[in-house]
Amino acid sequence: MEKTYKLTICYDGSRYFGWEHQRSTDRTIQGKLEAVLSAMLSGKDVPAEGAGTGSPTVDVIGAGRTDAGVHAKAMTASVRMDTSLSEEEIRDYMNRYLPEDIGVTDVRTASDRFHARYSAVGKTYCYSCWYGPQKPVFERKYLTVLEKMPDITRMEEAARHLTGTHDFKSFCGNPKMKKSTVRTVDSIEIKKNGPVIRFYFHGDGFLQHMVRILTGTLLEVGYGKRQPSDMEAILDARDRTAAGYTAPAQGLCLMKVDY
Repeated sequence: MEKTYKLTICYDGSRYFGWEHQRSTDRTIQGKLEAVLSAMLSGKDVPAEGAGTGSPTVDVIGAGRTDAGVHAKAMTASVRMDTSLSEEEIRDYMNRYLPEDIGVTDVRTASDRFHARYSAVGKTYCYSCWYGPQKPVFERKYLTVLEKMPDITRMEEAARHLTGTHDFKSFCGNPKMKKSTVRTVDSIEIKKNGPVIRFYFHGDGFLQHMVRILTGTLLEVGYGKRQPSDMEAILDARDRTAAGYTAPAQGLCLMKVDY
C-alpha cells in the first residue's frame, strides 16, 4: 500500500545543477534522491555516478527548486512509495547510498494530502557574506567574499521598505513569469559576526533568484550606489532592470520550510 513520506534533506549544492531533475545530467539533487529510492524499491543497484539519469520509478517533490550552487540545511520533500521498510530504514538506506554531499536527516510518514510544495506556508533563507583581510579558505564554498564593507545601517533601512506584501516582479529572475509575482516577506534581518555578514529572509514564498537579487540590491545600498528610499520605486517599476545585481549562488542556503 502506498504511503506519503515527508523527507528532510540537507545538501551542499556546490557541484550540482540545482534541485530539479534534468534528463541531460545526473548531477541534480532531485535526480540523486529519485535514483536511490528507485533502487531501494526495485532491489537493483544504485546507478554509479555519471551513469545517466535513467527512468526513476518514484517522483520526489521538493518544497522549492534551489538554483545551481545553492545549499540547503533543511529542504523538505514528499514522495509516495509502497515499501515495508520503516522510516528509520528508509533514512538509513538513503544515507548509505546518497553521495557524501547529500544527507537525509529525517523521514516521517505523512498524510496522503501532504505535498511538500503546496502545503508549505513559509521559508527561511540565509545569504552569507565575508569581508576581511583574511581569506575564508575553509568556508569559501558557502560565502560570498565582498570587495569592501557595506553600511549595515543603510541596508537595514532599505530592508524595512522591502518587508510586507508587495509585487516583487522587479526581483524576479524569470522574465517570462506569468503567474502572480506578489509575495509576503515577513522579515529581513542582517547580522554581523566578525567578518561574516548574514542576511536572513523569511516569507511565504520566493520567486526565481529573488533572495539573491534582494541581497545584491541591499549590498548596492550598503555601498552607497543606491538610497534606502529607492526600494519603493524599484518595487513600483515591476521591472527586473530596476533592481540590483544577482548575488552569487554559493552564499545562499535554504534554512527551513514551515508547514
